Amino acid sequence: MLIAGNWKMFHGPDATREFLSAFEPPDGVDVVLCPPYVSLAAALEGPIPVYAQNVHWAHEGAYTGEISAEMLLELGVTGSLVGHSERRHYFGETDESAARRARAACDAGLRVIACVGETEEQREAGHTEMVLRLQVEAIRDALGGAHEHLTLAYEPVWAIGTGRTATPDLAREAHAFVKSILDVPVLYGGSVKPDNAAELLSQPDVDGALVGGASLDADSFTEICRAAVAVRS
Repeated sequence: MLIAGNWKMFHGPDATREFLSAFEPPDGVDVVLCPPYVSLAAALEGPIPVYAQNVHWAHEGAYTGEISAEMLLELGVTGSLVGHSERRHYFGETDESAARRARAACDAGLRVIACVGETEEQREAGHTEMVLRLQVEAIRDALGGAHEHLTLAYEPVWAIGTGRTATPDLAREAHAFVKSILDVPVLYGGSVKPDNAAELLSQPDVDGALVGGASLDADSFTEICRAAVAVRS
């Protein structure tokens, strides 16, 4: 089971080192941290695998502000998120661009957590499965099927940073549907906290969690990791 902490635009290098000094993941769970670019080097000073929050599809080129998979690997980074809903919403990421990023990263040897999920409007309109199918098929087709370095993260957009969480039944149904299209591990992301982690992680087809705000505090992130261990035991 994989627990990934997405720090978004929080924790510079000093705060990253403070977190690492306070956080010790329990045995029995795989943990990765996804800090901002400026904190990657600081995070790599610790023993926990480090993922970037995004990666470009080109090896190099005139792409100001972008970072290639090869650059991340040279730094010592293990993997990257792609297609996070905030990248899609604020920066125009599309299913196609997320899939291109995922393929380039996997081809280069990075591990990838590719994010998929529907908005509240799409769910209310009954379009959840259509949206998930389009997003997952774009990734599947770009990679030519399941890839050993690929993990998906189902993140209902309406549950990210809102305090709202998909019910265990909704999470289970969405994960099963995603796996019916592409059989790879699927994490749940969307307001995962210590008080709901065990129930969510115990659902069939939920293979871990992509944790946002609750991963910024060492104590709360430790509790979520312990919940994952308890579910597996």
